[in-house]
Amino acid sequence: MNTTAQFTAGLFDLDGVILDTESQYTIFWSRIMQEYKGDASLALNIKGSTLESILASYFSGRQAEQEKIKLELDSFEQVMKMSYISGLPEFINDLKMHKVKCAVVTSSNRAKMQAVYQQHPELKTLFDEVLTAEQFSRSKPAPDPYLLGAEVFNTLPQNCFVFEDSFNGLASGRAAGMHVVGLATTNSAEKIKPYADIVIPDFTGMTYEKICRQR
Repeated sequence: MNTTAQFTAGLFDLDGVILDTESQYTIFWSRIMQEYKGDASLALNIKGSTLESILASYFSGRQAEQEKIKLELDSFEQVMKMSYISGLPEFINDLKMHKVKCAVVTSSNRAKMQAVYQQHPELKTLFDEVLTAEQFSRSKPAPDPYLLGAEVFNTLPQNCFVFEDSFNGLASGRAAGMHVVGLATTNSAEKIKPYADIVIPDFTGMTYEKICRQR
């Protein structure tokens, strides 16, 4: 990353970065993939992908199954537990104290966000923007979601920090030309290290100053 760049925007994935939900999704999608495709391990390949992308890739032309999976996922998301990743609210507030704009950049859709707001209504004010799957022409690992994040804040990619846990998300941030912080919440630190500039276990004790020193 250009050392003269300014840290003006923090772009955060949702599941596994803001919310500690990835293990729950792994269980859900492992069941779905085992039931419909006979291979539970396919659940590991779809992390960071939009629902529409998953359905198009694995259930193309199977409309009845697609509709059933959508209903199952909607029911699942209405009752799942959505705890914050440790230290997340404190870190966001510290960034905002340093005039850093913060956005959620997620492959989830608006319906999922409504379920999130039911448990965390404060998230609407904690973040300056929430960008969802409906706003991207291409999903992660394409750079489009994070490039849109830079655009809405009227800043350059090199001024943005991406916070991601999945390989698709990490690739998206790197392709966008941004500084990538990998969270070892879904995959091990060893596995994501080659795809991130910084690797952290969570946000505990993390501050604007610490991030800037490590970039």
